[in-house]
Amino acid sequence: MIFHGIDDWDDAYANGPNIPRGDEWPQRWSDLAEPFRTRMDEEGRAMLGQRYGTRSRNLFDLFMPQVDAKGLVVFIHGGFWLRLDRDFLSHLAAGPMAHGYAVAMPSYTLCPDIKVSGIVKEIGSAVEVAASRINGPIYLTGHSAGGHLATRMVCANSALKEETRSRIVTTVSISGVHDLRPLLRTKLNNGLRLDPEEAHRESPVLLAPIEGAKICCWVGAGERAEFIRQNALLANVWTGLGAKTMTVEEPDRHHFNVVDGLADPEHPLTRTLLMG
Repeated sequence: MIFHGIDDWDDAYANGPNIPRGDEWPQRWSDLAEPFRTRMDEEGRAMLGQRYGTRSRNLFDLFMPQVDAKGLVVFIHGGFWLRLDRDFLSHLAAGPMAHGYAVAMPSYTLCPDIKVSGIVKEIGSAVEVAASRINGPIYLTGHSAGGHLATRMVCANSALKEETRSRIVTTVSISGVHDLRPLLRTKLNNGLRLDPEEAHRESPVLLAPIEGAKICCWVGAGERAEFIRQNALLANVWTGLGAKTMTVEEPDRHHFNVVDGLADPEHPLTRTLLMG
């Protein structure tokens, strides 16, 4: 019998150094996102830099389908709450748009200029403003830290209004970090400035889901063991709290390319997000 534990917490959450040619991201994303954004803007299908708050990064891009929008998809970028913005992953709007959905992609203030709890409130504001522009059902998704933020929107103490919560059909957390307490042991916390109280308060696994929550926890089978564990953990806990849950470990995917499916209308990731 073998006891399992983690000795190097920084390595447990380090993606780039543990992915072959991992240093090529996020540039790989940007190389796809920029021409997509330019094309959508030229076609009059991009409403770029829409404001949802007063801080400099309180902006979202809204991409529109070629038909009247059936509803709204919100994609929230990752980067450990410390890096990146909405521009890096614009091309991932293509899959949902092909099915007739508008896609909102917000940026948010980054740590250490804000606490994680403050980012949660900002994303709540972004979803509310985007939802006021587009009628119909809402589908939430996000990657890594964005997976945490998407999930946080469907917690019982969500920053969203009840009317907006009632419109949410499905949430897909992609490689989400749903328990923040392990991050207290990492150097990442030098920027995050989490304390045990906030880590507890903002961890979805320690919170209840909203009534009727339906969530898919999606992760790459080739990811760090901690991300796979975090992925399964939320589905496990929330199943016991009445949510409808699904867990997927996508073969041959690592932490960076696991999001690629959203750019493809027929990929199972896109199909799962838009399940009714």
